Amino acid sequence: MTISKAVITAAGKDQTHLPLQTVVDRSGRARSALELVLAEVVSAGIEDIAIVVAPGEQDRYLAAAGSFASRLTFFIQHDPQGYGDAILRAQAFVGREMFLHLVGDHLYVSDHSQWSCAAQLVAVAQQEQCSVSAIQPTHESKLRFFGAIGGTPVAHAEKLYEITAIMEKPTPTQAEQSLIVAGQRSGYYLCFFGMHVLTPTIMDLLAEAKSTVAKTRTDASASLNLSDSLRKLIQREKYLAFQIQGQRFNIGETYGLLIAQMALALSGPDRDRILVELIELLARPK
Repeated sequence: MTISKAVITAAGKDQTHLPLQTVVDRSGRARSALELVLAEVVSAGIEDIAIVVAPGEQDRYLAAAGSFASRLTFFIQHDPQGYGDAILRAQAFVGREMFLHLVGDHLYVSDHSQWSCAAQLVAVAQQEQCSVSAIQPTHESKLRFFGAIGGTPVAHAEKLYEITAIMEKPTPTQAEQSLIVAGQRSGYYLCFFGMHVLTPTIMDLLAEAKSTVAKTRTDASASLNLSDSLRKLIQREKYLAFQIQGQRFNIGETYGLLIAQMALALSGPDRDRILVELIELLARPK
């Protein structure tokens, strides 16, 4: 099955403004963070892109999308009920197709000589014909920012894992007890990359979860997360994780945008110039 659709979530209260910020890409051109995320999606051969946004944000996102604006379909999350609920808003758009999913507050820098991070993931998912989540070895000091997996390496496949457990923002103790994966350095765990290829089954599971929440809770603002449905996906069908050749940068963290900007600059033709500037800054007396 060819993957031709993508869903980007950007409706979170603390997330909405992040994709609209300006960064300088590898070539030295000023662009919005959203435009870089969209370029990442298109690099994987994706034609149609859904963006889930907060009310009143559609026009600003269209303006920030640059040349990719014509590819976009917007879905409004009027009553925020969590990350999983945001993805579910695009259920009709996805239909019964596999789709690429990215979060709107991450930027990606590929270490592959030819393929973007998204292109790497989509290629694996199309080969395996199943849901595949991108992962990256992450130091335990950063576990509080990410979901993490436990799993077993897939035989005769490099950096591909069969997922057996998922924990959302585990403590180092929890990760040590439940998420050790063979071959990882001490103190490092396989954490989500902010990028997944998912089958339509995830939409079914999210819809089931939302129905259950509606029946069992009186709190209308109850949050629907993605991790619970991903854990159920493990039991429902084949579900893998793939270690991307690249880095992800959460621009919502303190200094996250700055660090992402540095990584982009150092991966482009102006690398030497940027290094000289950094050395001069570091050499200045306090």
